Amino acid sequence: MTNATAMLTALGDPTRQAIFERLTDGPLAVGQLADVLPVSRPAVSQHLKVLKEVGLVTDRQEGTRRLYSVDPDGLAALRAHLDGYWERSLAAFQQHARKGQDHDRDH
Repeated sequence: MTNATAMLTALGDPTRQAIFERLTDGPLAVGQLADVLPVSRPAVSQHLKVLKEVGLVTDRQEGTRRLYSVDPDGLAALRAHLDGYWERSLAAFQQHARKGQDHDRDH
């Protein structure tokens, strides 16, 4: 499984999606995330662990709490992976359009 595939798999869970989305606004502690999500602090911690393992989230100690944030390098890798789909789709569309033009000229 590629890292991007692991990232997409991790984001397949709605709770992890919600956590990741909240972190796009800036760093948050587990308690701050648990306060706005319908899951316990231990559950949030487990979801954060998964997101961290696949490279989408980083953490840092700040005083007595640990703050989590989106890992820009991980996000860039995921975007590059998704851009690849887009580029291949556009190339396929372009090839199809050219075949249609060739077909129209022949008739």
